[in-house]
Amino acid sequence: MHIAFTFKNFEPSEHLKKYARRRFEKLGRFFGKASGLDVQVGLSIDKFRHKCDVQVGGEGLQLSAAEQTEDMYAAIDAVLDKLESQIKRHVSRVKEHRRQSKNTVIDVFTYQLHEGGGEGDDRVIIGTSKFEPKPTHVDEALMQLESSENEFLVFLNAESERINVIYRRRNGGYGLIDPVV
Repeated sequence: MHIAFTFKNFEPSEHLKKYARRRFEKLGRFFGKASGLDVQVGLSIDKFRHKCDVQVGGEGLQLSAAEQTEDMYAAIDAVLDKLESQIKRHVSRVKEHRRQSKNTVIDVFTYQLHEGGGEGDDRVIIGTSKFEPKPTHVDEALMQLESSENEFLVFLNAESERINVIYRRRNGGYGLIDPVV
């Protein structure tokens, strides 16, 4: 996290910088310590109004907040509270979007091969099934396939959050189909 300060209408104070840096580094807990966030903090004083203006950018995120009070430390704390609520809203939106994309319904078609006297074999769909796959790790899906008599298993990969197919190979091994998005 990179934090830059600008001061307007008063002399920069190392104590104020240290206080603000310590407070704004707490935003990193939402993104991890090695996040690529850029935080621009603008501190200014106009008569009795102490104003703190902050822009946060990076990680697909662009946030800003401003607050003015009679005390600069209180303005920093108020801006931090605003930014935390904005980040929490952003994180919940991202989680909700992922949750909605996980609720995938898959149609499975079963067909039989009818050998007729015609040009080729006709495939006739004899039934369909729908199921909602639950997030599963590859090793867990392999265990499920081994315990069943099926030739393949369709599952939602918990790591990549994509639909995968694990299948038995003719040589006795197993194969995994992981589509690239």
